[in-house]
Amino acid sequence: MRKVLWIALVANALMFLVEIGAGVASASVSLLADAIDFFGDAGNYALSLAVLAMGTVARAKAALFKAATMVLFGVGVLARAAWAAHSGEVPEPVTMGAIGTLALLTNVGVGVLLYAYREGDANMRSVWLCTRNDAIGNVAVLLAAVGVFGTGTRWPDLLVAAVMAGLALTAGLAVVRQARRELQAGGA
Repeated sequence: MRKVLWIALVANALMFLVEIGAGVASASVSLLADAIDFFGDAGNYALSLAVLAMGTVARAKAALFKAATMVLFGVGVLARAAWAAHSGEVPEPVTMGAIGTLALLTNVGVGVLLYAYREGDANMRSVWLCTRNDAIGNVAVLLAAVGVFGTGTRWPDLLVAAVMAGLALTAGLAVVRQARRELQAGGA
């Protein structure tokens, strides 16, 4: 388990660096959203590693923190998409597609490694949900790239950014519910 989390952490940190640069260079809100998500996931994997050997209550509290970051990410992406709707430029679709493909391959690889832990405690479930949402988000970025290319507008990019925000919000709330149940069962 520890080795899998380390692999996930390094892969996510590297993809954050790649996507933040590509998101800025291409003016893509969905790539920037995905980059921020990679950064948050790297932090979540680091926190999961830190609490891996701790008791259920400590892991559930860590999961609550991670859930809060997912919710904040969702709100932040919605705000950025709203701002870009009024003042943004049309993103560059080829960069979006190339980086989206690289991100998808990264998340599928991490997802395969984490699949066995998807039904674990709230801490491990949050790790799995982050990775699952990332892969879904990567497919959506690819669809946005095709949409931007086909329409010549920024709207497909902004729509995908909003969908990614929605995934973060719903996953965060699901982890909060599970972590609260675990805290109640643990007597905290």
